[in-house]
Amino acid sequence: MTNNECFPGFELGIPPGITHGRCVRDGYNRGWGLQWGGLAEKISADPLYIEALRLAEGRSILSPLSRMNLFLILKFYAAAIPPGDIIEFGAYKGGNAIFMAKVCAELGLSSTVWALDTFAGMPETDKTVDSHSAEDFNDADLVELTQYIETCGLKNIHLVKGMFEETVPLLLTRAAPFILAYIDCDIRSAVRYSYNTVKHHMVNGGYIAFDDAHTSTCLGATEVVEADVIRRDGLHCEQIYPHFVFRIFKTAAQVGAAGAAESRWARIRSFALLRKSSETDQSTAFIGHRES
Repeated sequence: MTNNECFPGFELGIPPGITHGRCVRDGYNRGWGLQWGGLAEKISADPLYIEALRLAEGRSILSPLSRMNLFLILKFYAAAIPPGDIIEFGAYKGGNAIFMAKVCAELGLSSTVWALDTFAGMPETDKTVDSHSAEDFNDADLVELTQYIETCGLKNIHLVKGMFEETVPLLLTRAAPFILAYIDCDIRSAVRYSYNTVKHHMVNGGYIAFDDAHTSTCLGATEVVEADVIRRDGLHCEQIYPHFVFRIFKTAAQVGAAGAAESRWARIRSFALLRKSSETDQSTAFIGHRES
């Protein structure tokens, strides 16, 4: 499926370009295309989508349209922004992380997918706003998942076990700036921490997508989008369907600082690649594959 096949002549009179920190045309292309334009049927027939979905089968409860939207961002839009990694807050059984890792590998993107979860269920929740309870989604098998990723041959995925507050600070010293942050953790405290931490570590023009903020069972996640993203930070969404998508654009000074940081990170990663080290990661929080 090519870009022309994906968005054939879709035109609402919306000009290209960035306004209010988002590309309205891109948001319509994806959201309108999935809801009304027959785009879902085209994606369903795409060989790469089919293969990546096969690897994720039975390991994700993500809605098909949300997964398709991530596929569109990675296949048609990621190349237009600086390169970087992907982070998923709330990996559950790993299906969506596997899906994204396979898509990136086949497209030739350099992105590593960092898949974060306790892999033991939800932490304590706030019952004044969260419908979920502690230990919901506690049926993930981390050992089996790690072994399955090995059988898939995916080298561009890291499973990160633990509470976000405990694992993310170290992760940010290892990961590249992010092209995509997928926040799929349902409860207010986790969504709030995820957004407020990752927004400072995005590439210029990077995508932040919220899986749960429009869902009937996740008003805590909705509150974060309302209070932190829209009211406090003044962001305008690029998409509302099938989930909220926002963009992070930086000032000229921020771009310069981010470019220097990305350059430093690239040199570090290049050095690591040259070493061809087979040393095992000593951190118990990080499970999965190092580049070799």
